[in-house]
Amino acid sequence: MNIAWYFFFFLVSGFCSLVYEVVWLRLAMAKFGVTTPMVSVVLSVFMAGLALGSLAGGAIARRTERRGAALLLRLYGAVELLIGLAGLLVPHLLNLVFGLMKAGAGQLVWDSASYYLLSGACVVVSLLPWCTAMGATFPLAMAAIRSTSSLPSERSFSFLYLSNVLGAILGTIIPAFLLIELWGFQSTLHLASSFNILIAGTVLALSFTVKSLAPPEPATSVAEIQSQPRLYDFAAGGSLWLLFITGLCTMAMEVVWIRQFSVYLGNVVYAFVAILAVYLAATWMGSFLYRNWARTNHPRESVKAWTFLGILALLPLLLIDPALPIKGTFLGAVLRTAVGIGPLSAALGFLTPLLVDHYSAGDPARAGRAYSLNIVGGIAGPLLCGFLILPLLGDRWGLVVLSIPLFVIGLFAVIHEVPQAATFLATAASKPMYAITILLAFILVTYTNNYQASFTDRVEMRDYMATVVAANDNGQKRLLINGIGMTTLSPITKYMAHLPLAYLSRPAQNGLIICFGMGTTFRSMLSWGIDTTVVELNPSVPKLFPYFHADAAEVVMSPLAHIVVDDGRRFLERSSEQYDVITIDPPPPISTPTTSLLYSSEFYAVAKKRLRPGGILHAWLAIRDPGWDLSTQTAFAKALRDSFPYIRVFPSLGGWGFHMLASETPIPAMDAVSLAQRMSPQAAADFVEWNSPLSPTEMFASILQKEQQITRLASTRPGIPAIQDDRPINEYFLLRRMLGPFP
Repeated sequence: MNIAWYFFFFLVSGFCSLVYEVVWLRLAMAKFGVTTPMVSVVLSVFMAGLALGSLAGGAIARRTERRGAALLLRLYGAVELLIGLAGLLVPHLLNLVFGLMKAGAGQLVWDSASYYLLSGACVVVSLLPWCTAMGATFPLAMAAIRSTSSLPSERSFSFLYLSNVLGAILGTIIPAFLLIELWGFQSTLHLASSFNILIAGTVLALSFTVKSLAPPEPATSVAEIQSQPRLYDFAAGGSLWLLFITGLCTMAMEVVWIRQFSVYLGNVVYAFVAILAVYLAATWMGSFLYRNWARTNHPRESVKAWTFLGILALLPLLLIDPALPIKGTFLGAVLRTAVGIGPLSAALGFLTPLLVDHYSAGDPARAGRAYSLNIVGGIAGPLLCGFLILPLLGDRWGLVVLSIPLFVIGLFAVIHEVPQAATFLATAASKPMYAITILLAFILVTYTNNYQASFTDRVEMRDYMATVVAANDNGQKRLLINGIGMTTLSPITKYMAHLPLAYLSRPAQNGLIICFGMGTTFRSMLSWGIDTTVVELNPSVPKLFPYFHADAAEVVMSPLAHIVVDDGRRFLERSSEQYDVITIDPPPPISTPTTSLLYSSEFYAVAKKRLRPGGILHAWLAIRDPGWDLSTQTAFAKALRDSFPYIRVFPSLGGWGFHMLASETPIPAMDAVSLAQRMSPQAAADFVEWNSPLSPTEMFASILQKEQQITRLASTRPGIPAIQDDRPINEYFLLRRMLGPFP
């Protein structure tokens, strides 16, 4: 059997695996919340399945490879078939387990500890079996290669790894830049599923034509393993520790990179795609170089790669420095990212298959064990970084701490480098080169800055969700999350409370705000003297309330004030409370990842259940200039129109977006005078706080006279569907921006 078949299989399989990871994560977030712990649970289950599958697949391969190539191929084909079926079944499984959890656990499920325990169990049931099947593909295919190919199999892992990473690059770019925008998540998932099923059918057909070679030699004995030349003079099994540590450091650094480079890439889906694509492309290049290098070199000659690994890990400190003269365009940001993380990713792309090849020598069981250790490190890294390193140290010093193990390994490798007669001078140069990297590290840490340094008057807070900065920028107070500006002190956020409360046909008892921001809407709603709850995803954001408002401490102490740290949609799912007014102010820009979960038809269906009869929902469409993308405006308006029978739409101050009031009962037309008369003196004073020359009547009149019809906004692009969980029109926009609006 031609070995090119295996390259093709793993190319396609790598594509599908990335599609599954992205889509399954999104489906789980829609059900269980967009909190960091929940995201960590999903990704950990995904990677744990890969690790378990790698171990299990190795054990199965060892027991069956002497029974012939046909059986091995059929086992491999069966695994690919299971993966393909997963693409069809997982969405239904997530819906099923979520429904059972809600129905069977009652309110107990929403307690923090019990919620994550039960939701984690739901994710395990839904994802783990299929992810385990994905992990089993490597050792099973390696065993099949040993049985069907006359080519040397000692480096079969790196051969498959090279193909798989190339497929992962395609699985990162094509869905994000093309498929999801055109088809949505479910159809993209079905495409990946059909590819896996196609692989399974092809493998099954080939299994009837293949001829087995002579049975492979028995697995290497323990004595033979211990007698093998040591790598960098590490003890036997040292390669496993190296794989674990590099997996941990690399995946932890990915968390840091997202915080560092999003400042330049922007708060859009494509920013995360760019980071992942750069990482995978550089990894592929490193693996490709290793495949060529290994033809004429021994793994023990790879010390140079370890010498520079630590300093490459610190390279982002230079590339995120605002003083670096790179244009502030998206391409400039991609350049920063590529130069910042590409060299380290390429080095690890070189070393990871090298370590697995050296440890396994083509033995599928040993390769499975080695790769599973690398994956376990990849599970531990993000958890350690997200919940400990970043909250305590921040991205800058967190990166320094994560580079230390790489410097230590480099030092150990240099000290124990085995001199080679032909390369003695090169060997002798390793120690001075390592010393130079230490000097360069000192320079990078001492003389570079990040974006926060540009604000002299600032308060910085860090937690497991983000780095949050409250700053005074040339006299204007700003709130930044991971370097992205969220909001300013604007009367627009006051309208979000006063407009729906004034339109309410009865005195309000309570209100709910989703997204805290600077706390302006929260403060304004409390001025009506009603019970007010605000839900904020990021725990540090409410703590900065006093930076923006002098009376924040007094406001928070009110018995009517309630601040909840939670995912807004999840809070509505778990709440049994009903509200007179619900106002929603998702973070800008409107294309921010996962914001569609607060704009979709499914979200409005949940929100309606929490509105008291006659209540009003205020939805904020934050579009400054919709001209380039009327499709997003249309999709937003359609989702709201399809969810509520009565809607009033008012353009905001300066044309900055739309205030939309939605209800299950009619919202009568009212003039500005009537609305102002419904306000208490405290509410009126709050409303004009930053527009003191104007009266409340004039404030209302400034937007009422521009009222628009929801039917007009919803019909601008007739062919565009409403925003749904499956069709996040607002988040995926690149084709529309490049090629023009769709019909």
